[in-house]
Amino acid sequence: MEKKIADCAKVLAQKKLNIAFVESATAGWLCSEFALTEQSGQILKGGITCYDASLKESLLGVRHELIAAFTPESQEVTDELARCLGNLIPADIYVAVTGLTTPGGSETRQKPVGTMFVSVLYNQQIFRLRKVFTGDCETIIIKTIAATAELIMNTE
Repeated sequence: MEKKIADCAKVLAQKKLNIAFVESATAGWLCSEFALTEQSGQILKGGITCYDASLKESLLGVRHELIAAFTPESQEVTDELARCLGNLIPADIYVAVTGLTTPGGSETRQKPVGTMFVSVLYNQQIFRLRKVFTGDCETIIIKTIAATAELIMNTE
């Protein structure tokens, strides 16, 4: 994971791009990993953790109807989080993450624990990742962070 984050940070710095995060399931861990890179001062704008669905609405401005229709852990809500983040943090790239790292959320047979959603908004285009990871909570988050770095590097 650390190598992927370091590689991603180097790519962003070379392209003179900065990045901001809005995280639910990863609870700020993704932003923290980018803060540990040599390029953090050049690329990292900041991040917001909105673990509880109410913060997605009150802080980010995601419509309650969207959350009610699709659940807080969904691609639709993740896309909207990426779009709304620009109202709070100016950046070139916006990354949003939601998902199910433990039981007790909106898991179903079609969306089991381990299902993670990532949306990367760059140049007004959204790049998406929906993946079901296995393992405990920490393992799911680590795998999500590595996959997110890969997605960021492959946007354009």
